[in-house]
Amino acid sequence: MSRQVSPGNVREAALLLVHQIEEKGAYANLVLDEEMRRNVREPLDRALLTELVNGTVRMKKHLDWVLNLFLPRPVEKQNPWLRDILRLGAYQILFLKRIPAYAAVDEAVNLARNRLNHPLSRLVNGVLRNLIRNLAEIPYPDARQQPGAYLATYYSHPEWIVERWMERYGFSTTCSLLDYNNRPPEVTVRTNILRTDRESLVRSLESEGCQCRASSLTPWGVRISGMAKPLRSLEAFQAGWFYVQDEASMLVAPALGPQEFDTVYDLAAGVGGKTTHLAELMNNRGTLRAGEVHAGKLDLLRFNCGRLGISIIETWAGDVLGQLPRDWQAGERVLLDAPCSGTGVLRRRADARWRRSYKDIEFLTPLQLSLLERAASLVKPGGWLVYSTCSLEPEENEQVVEAFLAAHPGFQPDDLSEALAFFPWAGEDKAAATGGKLTIFPPRYGVDGMFIARLRRK
Repeated sequence: MSRQVSPGNVREAALLLVHQIEEKGAYANLVLDEEMRRNVREPLDRALLTELVNGTVRMKKHLDWVLNLFLPRPVEKQNPWLRDILRLGAYQILFLKRIPAYAAVDEAVNLARNRLNHPLSRLVNGVLRNLIRNLAEIPYPDARQQPGAYLATYYSHPEWIVERWMERYGFSTTCSLLDYNNRPPEVTVRTNILRTDRESLVRSLESEGCQCRASSLTPWGVRISGMAKPLRSLEAFQAGWFYVQDEASMLVAPALGPQEFDTVYDLAAGVGGKTTHLAELMNNRGTLRAGEVHAGKLDLLRFNCGRLGISIIETWAGDVLGQLPRDWQAGERVLLDAPCSGTGVLRRRADARWRRSYKDIEFLTPLQLSLLERAASLVKPGGWLVYSTCSLEPEENEQVVEAFLAAHPGFQPDDLSEALAFFPWAGEDKAAATGGKLTIFPPRYGVDGMFIARLRRK
């Protein structure tokens, strides 16, 4: 049943969502979207609910460390509702300075009184007020003696990820990446060049109360920092003038460089973010075939095509490692945006960091290589193949490509820097792009992490 969330009930709604995520395994983005679609209308309420839920889930390891300093028993052994109420209250006290600490305590006590009982509400009051009194003296693991434990605790990431990144990037650069992952992401949209231009899109968004600016990273990107109403209710959205997409993802389609009347394949199309970009770059002319193992995602892809005015995409639901459709003959360009661990998009998915382990990488790498080999079979001589992931891990990126090239001498790396000449390269990235393999490091450009390799069949 739909229930309209009033300002006083935002924290109650946040508690219910955090409980679903932490205790029942729900996905943060899905339950948040559903709650706001059905019950939350006001922009300020939507912003607060998003911040409370994503922030509490994202910073769970940090919050539990702090709460354990003031609890008689470890937080993981507490009543689940009590645990989530304490995390929600502690998050506001530690990280939301615009919310008065006394207000965060009062709301947490009310939640405990309504959800639990009077003794436990007193415990919530005592723990959180004790936390406020000791804010300046909270001890964390020693950064010199236990650098991995310190970073994992303070920046609230799994230790296995932190240790890997420290070995690869060093302490300081790992700090910058962890800190970046904890910042709420801006909304970024891609201009649909089939229907408008970026300047017109910006004017339309501003006319409906959006605070936005054209990006300096891509010719299509617009960054939205504030909205007066939900994104889907904007006239520009309903007219199909844009698609919501991070700017790192906007690099993948131009890296493939599709042309009008090409035959192009996207073998892991998902809901169509990169697929629709390919179609736009093709000026909606040619043949674009999209394969996806999950049929439900193709329903969303077809909806997106209708909204964006795209008609050239042919969809196929099935396992591309199995029998392909008979009419799938080799084409000029093939994209494989492979399933991956997603370590480059932890900023955007609050709960993803707690769902992954190194075993996922071990499982995914042989699958990624098999998918890349199947994708290569659809490339004409002289054609191009792009392999991409939203992972930062070499096992899923460079090592997969290197293993593929060693076994397939008919393919060679192809210069990415020319295809992405519009991009403002920093540091050593231009040289890497020239060599055909590039990892976008998130803090360097303020985007998601992305790996892109461009290969050409001889």
